[in-house]
Amino acid sequence: MPQPFYDADHGAFRGVVREFVNREVVPNLDRWEEDRSTGRDVWKSAGTHGILGIRLPEEFGGGGTADYRFRCVVQEELAQVGAAALASAFSINEDIVASYLTTFGTDAQKQQWLSPMADGSVVASIALSEPAAGSDLRGMKTTAIRDGDDWVINGAKTFITSGFSSDLVLAAARTGEREGRPQLSLILIPTTTPGFGRGRKLRKLGLHAQDTAEISFRDVRVPVANLVGDEGRGFHHLTAQLPLERLSIAWRALCAAEAALEWTVRYTSERKAFGERIIDFQNTRFKLAELTTEVDITRTFLEQSILAYNEGTFDATLGAKAKWWTTELQKRVIDGCLQLFGGYGYMDEYPISRAYADARVQTIVGGTTEIMKEIIGRDLARRFPA
Repeated sequence: MPQPFYDADHGAFRGVVREFVNREVVPNLDRWEEDRSTGRDVWKSAGTHGILGIRLPEEFGGGGTADYRFRCVVQEELAQVGAAALASAFSINEDIVASYLTTFGTDAQKQQWLSPMADGSVVASIALSEPAAGSDLRGMKTTAIRDGDDWVINGAKTFITSGFSSDLVLAAARTGEREGRPQLSLILIPTTTPGFGRGRKLRKLGLHAQDTAEISFRDVRVPVANLVGDEGRGFHHLTAQLPLERLSIAWRALCAAEAALEWTVRYTSERKAFGERIIDFQNTRFKLAELTTEVDITRTFLEQSILAYNEGTFDATLGAKAKWWTTELQKRVIDGCLQLFGGYGYMDEYPISRAYADARVQTIVGGTTEIMKEIIGRDLARRFPA
């Protein structure tokens, strides 16, 4: 048998997370869905419980551990109650913005932003997608022009997670060209900066409890010191961090699929049709057998991927494999599970309905399935150059 993925420390942490989820998340899920926002109280509570900033250095109020398995615990517990929107928002804050700051940020930037991100008083967003540029980052139109000791930023972004409520945005912008190719840079923009605008709160197919918005920059002026990493190296910095983002999405997908299966086994064991439990029909058992086998095999691959990330050997190709496979699996599993719920699966009062809508974006966000396959294919082609 394989060695356990988690150890006693992870088990103790799970108890803390589960208590937090049961007390602070479960009672509020329906209200968040109606409000299309989680509000700020849950962030502050998560910070108080040590659920935010797990991987940040202790000097900034973080947990001081590089072990990503602690983040896995958080995502599993949120998935069990169908809180995909909160799990996604936490991941933007923790696995993306905080990770960029930890890796590329200056000491002053870390000092200013990491502690409030860890205690939940600052919520961060990343702004990449634009109305006419999604996966094609080189088509980005937002510009940042140097003016003395400031950057002057103009442009618009869309599909921004926590864009309606965040305090800090890490934005990608064009800061020049080299050999006819745009040079991107990453810049921190506090949302209180004059010229920063929030558009409408976008209405989405799923993840309703997560506020998603359009944002704009109109002569937004921030200090040159707000540059994260090297000027003109934004595309390189993004590429370096994308494997973690995709691993995070993949793990959320696995957790959602596992939760859906658990709900479905319980439901089909209790629900009867034609005088028999639904789970006693051969079709039901075969379908569940297929889905649970796929999920179990996927967990084995992802656990090894998490360990590889901890050891520093997880790369872009592995990230692409993990991301496309698990998100497509998530859609397939949840669709199959909803079918076994029958008409009740279409009702919002059952978590499988919400999970079905929440799952659809997973094959798009963080790079589409098609982009992931292209990354893998290019890696294969490089092995046999022309």
